[in-house]
Amino acid sequence: MLLDSLLALAASPWLFAIVFALAALDGLLPPVPSETVVVGAAALSASTGSPDWALLGIAAAAGAFTGDNLTYALGRAIGTTRFRWMRTARGRAAIAVAQRGLARGGASSIFIARYIPVGRVAVNLTAGATRYSRSRFLLLSLGAAVTWAAYSVAVGWFAGSLVEEHPLLGVAIGVALAIIIGVVVDRSIAVARRRRERRDQVASSSAVRNSTGMQPSVVMNTVSRERT
Repeated sequence: MLLDSLLALAASPWLFAIVFALAALDGLLPPVPSETVVVGAAALSASTGSPDWALLGIAAAAGAFTGDNLTYALGRAIGTTRFRWMRTARGRAAIAVAQRGLARGGASSIFIARYIPVGRVAVNLTAGATRYSRSRFLLLSLGAAVTWAAYSVAVGWFAGSLVEEHPLLGVAIGVALAIIIGVVVDRSIAVARRRRERRDQVASSSAVRNSTGMQPSVVMNTVSRERT
């Protein structure tokens, strides 16, 4: 029975080691479903009492912190062009966004990226490759890992508490909630990024006009006449 297997795993101390390992690998390999496992385990905790939700959160946070800092170290060692995915259009775009965010200070980028699989890897690799302050990265990645673990456990606990008599249904609801929230966050960040880029373009255009006292097209025509 699937339920019996899940309950046995939930009651085993090995679950915490599995959660730690998956969360650490997720910092390097985005397809690893660490968040799904944490949410599902938290849902079981709410409906059955196992595993211990506090230990689950600690294991998840420790694994996420470890994975993010391993990725940072990898970025310092190899840069941001070594692997094929880094040279794809999506990879280059993610790294470019990471560079801009880190240039502004990096705190919001590191926190937000923790909730976006590809963005997480791009930001952490870029932070290492650009020699972003190691001590600052340690503190920010710790805060991001703790908030991510707390969020994942909270989503799973909420779902599990809704249907305490049906542990499997609680797991399913928790995973679905996590996916929906993830998609909403991802889309919201993308919209905010596009709006910021448009504002930056408008500000840049205004700066050019203000510095010359005339429209860029007028400047070009004036230069052309002077050359002739």
